[in-house]
Amino acid sequence: MTPKTENVTGRIYDIQGFAVHDGPGVRTTVFLKGCPLRCLWCHSPESQRSEYDLSYLAVKCVGKELCGAPCVGVCQSGALIECEPEKAVTGDRMVTKVKVDRERCAECLRCAGVCPSKALSASGREISVEEAYTRINKDRFVFKKDGGATISGGEPMGQFEFTLNLARKLKENGIGVCLDTTGYAPPEQFLEILEYIDLFLYDIKHMDSKKHRSFTGVPNELILSNARLLAENGASLQIRVPVIPKLNAGMENLEQTADFCARLGGAVKLVQLLPYHSMGRSKYARLGQPYRLSNVEPPDEAFMERALEVFLSRGLPGKIR
Repeated sequence: MTPKTENVTGRIYDIQGFAVHDGPGVRTTVFLKGCPLRCLWCHSPESQRSEYDLSYLAVKCVGKELCGAPCVGVCQSGALIECEPEKAVTGDRMVTKVKVDRERCAECLRCAGVCPSKALSASGREISVEEAYTRINKDRFVFKKDGGATISGGEPMGQFEFTLNLARKLKENGIGVCLDTTGYAPPEQFLEILEYIDLFLYDIKHMDSKKHRSFTGVPNELILSNARLLAENGASLQIRVPVIPKLNAGMENLEQTADFCARLGGAVKLVQLLPYHSMGRSKYARLGQPYRLSNVEPPDEAFMERALEVFLSRGLPGKIR
């Protein structure tokens, strides 16, 4: 696809400045909505759907007594239900909060538009390439030599026109670009965007395709072949390996992953091991979704060091998060 205009829009759920975990240096990261994967350990459930999500943070609800509960009044599906009054966190007053019946909710987001405390909010917004570039460019002074912009997700290749145009705009204006990707996208798209990307942050989640499908919802053949394609065409790759106990943290899988990375040769600038954490658990509650790895604990430091040694022993540059 030849870029026709920079006046295209994308759907994002956040832009974060001063990011230090999304590529080298200090970066500004644009997080796009929509992902074809459903990783069991995903710490950003708000990134998964392309559609807007209704987020509810009960602790921010000030109660019917203060706001009049306009959210209940505008909800046409009867999904907002008044709870029994409870004592406020501060003071002696009672507050009547609401709860969301997700089975009834049509996600029209009318309630988010009238909630004065933003306890109810919409996850996601439209932004143009020009708006995203302007926001990123404000942070140019902190990028220095190694920093820049990172286009992340979700899966940014799922909004390819926006991602391509934004990457081109950034690159042509002297801002370095990282693309954080699952690798699950058409190979021709990777070849087209390659010239605008300084570094691909590329996920390798499991080497067994059946297990990959079980844990993420998709097989891994396309992901692995795209990694080889990028390496063969001069891309720079920072391979990211999530280490999830009970799922992909077996030594056999780690060794196979390390062997695969080694075969990519000099294209691999770094292998980054990402130990599992559950810090995204509260986000699932806000979206009314179950958290499916409640029985998994983060790997300990000793195990992560052993895992890192597997990659270092292959001559690969590596580090733990």
